[in-house]
Amino acid sequence: MSVITNLHSPANVLVCGASQGIGLALCEQLLAREDVGLLIAVSRQATRSTSLDALALTHGRRLMRIDCDARDEQALQALTAQVQASCAQLNLVISTLGVLHEPPARPEKSLAQLDIAGLQASFVTNCFAPILLLRHLLPLLRQQPVTYAALSARVGSIGDNYLGGWYSYRASKAALNQLLRTASIELKRLNPASTVLALHPGTTDTQLSRPFQGNVPIDKLFSPAFAAGCILELIGRHGPSQTGTFWAWDGRPIPW
Repeated sequence: MSVITNLHSPANVLVCGASQGIGLALCEQLLAREDVGLLIAVSRQATRSTSLDALALTHGRRLMRIDCDARDEQALQALTAQVQASCAQLNLVISTLGVLHEPPARPEKSLAQLDIAGLQASFVTNCFAPILLLRHLLPLLRQQPVTYAALSARVGSIGDNYLGGWYSYRASKAALNQLLRTASIELKRLNPASTVLALHPGTTDTQLSRPFQGNVPIDKLFSPAFAAGCILELIGRHGPSQTGTFWAWDGRPIPW
């Protein structure tokens, strides 16, 4: 299966959030594929990551590393300029950006725990950064088959919310879903071969979920490698006819 549908040449891929967790696992698996020509690994510390150092030693010029804080629009502008200097077209962009419990963001259990700092921190990382990444990379997405996939979360589903809690995380992911859906309509006009996907990777053993794994069944706590494999499977199976949709790791659609 091709890394994205209907692409018949090696793909230029960008992963944002690439130095740890699911993002790093995606980099490892993408570089192992023959249909990936160039992988651009983006994170706040991409050039200082020992894990990405090891991949660079193995894969050489197929791996390009760029330091960028995607919460900073000037940094996103600089990122686009650096990418454009190396390639004219991206075929796949994956955003793994997300925060749940890194202060001031927190998983609020009640209205009494809400404050402006926590809400802003959650929305900046979980919602604003992924959509602004898409906005700034748009000049590189106007031709050829292209997929933009962002990690969302099942708890961002309004229709699936029966437990409450996690106010800012839920709301920021729900807002991301709406922005992705809206962007998919515009991109389809600009490039009919474009696909925009919101993807839920399942509960994965990363820093984001670690404090909340106590009640997760062992068979529902995934390794980053497993989650990355599911994400790439979803991307490979969904093309322009499914743009603007929301999928779980197991291939099932999630209600908005």
